[in-house]
Amino acid sequence: MRKLFGTDGIRGEANIYPMTSEIALAFGKAISVIFRNQGKQKILIGKDTRLSGYMIENALVSGICSMGGDAYLVGPLPTPGIAFLTGSMRVDAGVVISASHNPFQDNGIKVFSSKGYKLPDAKEEEIERLIFENNFDNNIPENSAIGRAQRIDDALGRYVVFLQTTFPKDLDLKGLKIVLDCANGATYKVAPEVFYELGAEIITIGTNPNGVNINDGCGSTNTRKLRSKVIEEEADLGIAFDGDGDRCIMVDENGEELDGDYIIAGTAEYFKRINELSNNGVVLTPMSNLGIELFLKRQNIDVVKSGIGDRYVVEEMLKGNYNVGGEPSGHIIYRNFNTTGDGILTALQFIRVMLKDGKKASDFKKLFFKFPQVLKNVPVKDKIPLQNIKGLKEKTEEFENILGNRGRIFIRYSGTEKKLRIMLEGEYDKQINNMADELVEIVERHFNS
Repeated sequence: MRKLFGTDGIRGEANIYPMTSEIALAFGKAISVIFRNQGKQKILIGKDTRLSGYMIENALVSGICSMGGDAYLVGPLPTPGIAFLTGSMRVDAGVVISASHNPFQDNGIKVFSSKGYKLPDAKEEEIERLIFENNFDNNIPENSAIGRAQRIDDALGRYVVFLQTTFPKDLDLKGLKIVLDCANGATYKVAPEVFYELGAEIITIGTNPNGVNINDGCGSTNTRKLRSKVIEEEADLGIAFDGDGDRCIMVDENGEELDGDYIIAGTAEYFKRINELSNNGVVLTPMSNLGIELFLKRQNIDVVKSGIGDRYVVEEMLKGNYNVGGEPSGHIIYRNFNTTGDGILTALQFIRVMLKDGKKASDFKKLFFKFPQVLKNVPVKDKIPLQNIKGLKEKTEEFENILGNRGRIFIRYSGTEKKLRIMLEGEYDKQINNMADELVEIVERHFNS
């Protein structure tokens, strides 16, 4: 059992174990040792806009330098920007300090390899082992070999240029009015610059971070403000990012939300038409709606399932040589361009299809019937085996028999929070909501008894 790493790095409430300065210091030492090569190891560090980012960043730098590594600091930059720069700058690893879509009081640490991919389980377990052993004496360098830290001032500009190169040269955004919601997070500078330079008229919200307002009533997990602004401004499109910029949710000209399933469906179908869909397949997770699966199959596109979490999507994409995959949360990977989910890049690919096909954003809503879905998040004290929750297995099987092949149930623990996620999908809202409520009641009764 891993003690620190969840599905997306280490995460928790800042200044409380495991997101403490002490763990960050040991983490810096561990990755400096693990990524040591023939020369001096180089490690890139970026973060989102959380107040606690300063504390974690400085502890990481201290740990890295104490083991002879050099730290390169880029400040607030989206997670996919760190993935891109880690590869393009040819450093040994990239570290992101972020808790993604979580509230400001949380923070996290995740790592990219020199090729820009998130680390496999085995490598994370190695980092954990070093942290808990906390015996770095054999790896302490000579005094003259202690590492240095320096800031990379042009990191944002490099990433902006990269994003613009992913958009077709024969297209621009002139004539489009776009509302951007940057969640007061890591995209607050990058996204407006990208879309403005490509010619769009932009209106922004969520671009005034103060350390504690990241994801606060805004961003991809709460599009209420964005939907209202799109209607108010009579905009063509709204785009919402999460705190670290690896997710993207769209809002059409009618103020209706388009989640990752609609984005994947529209772009994958277009890629197939122009022979850009690698190996004729798309990687989805169990969280994707049954509607997109049926749509892709009607387009003769293979649907491949991975575990939940973008790094498991990427692992499946690499295994099967696919270039499109993702989740309804808007965490979408276009592997031709980047190694991880990239909200800005995703929005650009969506707009590319809009412009090439002469579509409105609302046309993506017509691609498939979205089966009603309900997701309940139940706080839990401990992540005990699901089979130990009395009555849950039996009731789940009963409901699965009722739903048949026109619905499904998926139950799992969150990889980043102490919550049990209960997801049901079916043809009838009332039916699946009643079923979900019964399952929630079973879980709550177990933990409160």
